[in-house]
Amino acid sequence: MKGALLVLEHNIVVYRRTWKGSIFVSFVSPLLFLLAMGVGLGNLISHGAVRTLDGVSYVSFIAPGLLAVTTMQTAYSMTTYPVLYKILWGRTYDAMLATPLRVGDLLAGEIGWIIARLAIVASAFFVVMTIFGAVHSTAAVLAIPAAILNGLAFGAPVLAFAATRRNDVGFTVIARFGITPLFILAGTFFPISQLPSLLQAIGWLTPLSHGVALARALTIGGGTPGMGVHVAVLLAYTLVGFTAAGFTLHRRLSS
Repeated sequence: MKGALLVLEHNIVVYRRTWKGSIFVSFVSPLLFLLAMGVGLGNLISHGAVRTLDGVSYVSFIAPGLLAVTTMQTAYSMTTYPVLYKILWGRTYDAMLATPLRVGDLLAGEIGWIIARLAIVASAFFVVMTIFGAVHSTAAVLAIPAAILNGLAFGAPVLAFAATRRNDVGFTVIARFGITPLFILAGTFFPISQLPSLLQAIGWLTPLSHGVALARALTIGGGTPGMGVHVAVLLAYTLVGFTAAGFTLHRRLSS
């Protein structure tokens, strides 16, 4: 535990000097999406034939989806280039392992740091959602831990993958063929039920679709019978991902 806390402290100290570079991905980009799509397009929808989605305004429908997307993007940004830098370019992990720290300490410290960053990002975006009037339930605050879990479900497998890389080529593939299509397939901007059956099935295989559905159910209210399933799927991705990350990281740093 002490070793993990030292790794976490290292990440915090580094972030104090580099936090400006993460502002756009973590805060500005989702806020612009909320303004453009939620408020801008939502204003047009409110004057059309179908004025609401799932009984709420478009901004209320899209906001929890963007909350989940934001934690996914943040997890991606934390578990790709920074991890590869520590392994390959900066050799930060090698330096840490020259001390009494072990690979398990490194992984636990990274997990703690990812959770901390996701908590900050999710809480900040939740405040913005509240200001925009997109919160309609007393249970809505639970959307914050739901969004954190969503980020972990995406970041854990990516971290396991990053530990196997010798260059950064695979990261652009994830961004282009993973993150971008998920904006459409995961029901962020419109219900997944509007997609063809095959794409619906593909969408529900991804963690983001469950994160979006869970956050939306909590913020809009009324719940859904599938909430337990959404949590179970996100937990499964997280546990399998970090288990795999422990294996790949140990193999990479021990070779």
